[in-house]
Amino acid sequence: MHWLRRYRSFLRWFIPGLHIKRWLLMLIVGIALIGLGLAYLLRSVYAAGVYPETIYWLTLQFLPRPLRALAFGLAGVGVTLWGLIELNRALLAPFTTPDASAAERIYRHRRRRRGPRIVCIGGGTGMPAVLRGLKAYTDHITAIVTVADDGGSSGKLRQALGLPPPGDFRNNIAALSEAEATVTRLFQYRFAGGEGLEGHAFGNLYLAAMAGVTGSFEQGLLESSRVLAVRGRVLPSTLDLVQLVADVSDEGGRLERIRGESLIPRLGEGRRIHHVYLEPERPRAYPEAVRAILEADLIVAGPGSLYTSVIPNLLVPEIAQAVAAAAGLKVYVCNIATQRGETEGYNVDDHVQALIRHAGARILNCVLANDLFTPPAPPRAEWVKLPAQPPRGYRLVTANLRQDVHVWRHDPERMARALIDLLEEETGIRSGLI
Repeated sequence: MHWLRRYRSFLRWFIPGLHIKRWLLMLIVGIALIGLGLAYLLRSVYAAGVYPETIYWLTLQFLPRPLRALAFGLAGVGVTLWGLIELNRALLAPFTTPDASAAERIYRHRRRRRGPRIVCIGGGTGMPAVLRGLKAYTDHITAIVTVADDGGSSGKLRQALGLPPPGDFRNNIAALSEAEATVTRLFQYRFAGGEGLEGHAFGNLYLAAMAGVTGSFEQGLLESSRVLAVRGRVLPSTLDLVQLVADVSDEGGRLERIRGESLIPRLGEGRRIHHVYLEPERPRAYPEAVRAILEADLIVAGPGSLYTSVIPNLLVPEIAQAVAAAAGLKVYVCNIATQRGETEGYNVDDHVQALIRHAGARILNCVLANDLFTPPAPPRAEWVKLPAQPPRGYRLVTANLRQDVHVWRHDPERMARALIDLLEEETGIRSGLI
């Protein structure tokens, strides 16, 4: 009885560890018992009757019984394997059928994961356009936006809750989202009525709510990017509540100081901006923004309002210092048309000199500008023309960057393709996408 106790001990140790396998073993045993029962039944039926000669050949009676058992056993194994293979193929068919669009998406996803690290600096309506184009080439995009906005829904939430103005963050998160069309429509929806809601964009309220839920504005941005499947990240240049200030002059040369990002273009119309400042003058840079700049392969400033969207980011001292020290290619994308209250009469070089005057000559290597100036410029604006003399201190690259319908706006695909071509030409870093 000693061997029986050892056998029982083995079963108690082995069978509990099988989990699913134990039930597979029971299934095989059950099938074997069914086969054995059928064999006994067929044996009794065969012995009780007389059958034609074809049965003799079909049952292989001309072979010894061991060979017959082997032949039928092999045939059974073959049929079983064939059935399992075909069953597996039928069950997996919906998931393994070739899909050209799915294969293309997978291919592009893998390429984007290996794409260059790109930092975009700006705000307003220009930043979403460049993000929308570049996200086709890489997943490693960091958008650094200004926090000086004090008008509209953003200004109201900033004043009421003490948060950085969420407007630019809303626009750029929507541009980088996988479901861009749906998220853009949702985030840009403005309430037409309702006490306390009128004029507010849903996206601004969403980001304010996420800041409350997560405990901080930056954590709210992070969670929003995860929930909305954002391809990249959107960061503030600073978390300090800053105000933009501009010194402007009239035709008589008299200087006036205007406070407030939303007031500068409106009150500065017909006058010239000499300099813009931040109050407080030396806000602290957001650390992740500095790190992203120093690690970037390509840094893109603009397009967007020169004095109220692009330059305010560079007025944060550590941001400007990081851009100057960065080893990556630094490109300024110049606006296509001038902007009333900011850049009337400016050509490309005027834009560049304003950047250098505020942030230093090392702020850029190249300038990308539009070179198609027909048809006539839109009302209340004019084309930003190329400089009459070859520029000094930077390389000027030109291309048709305009949209076909809204000719004063940048086309995301044309702009992104020009930037990627420039990166490949200057540094040899390839995007991996055609």
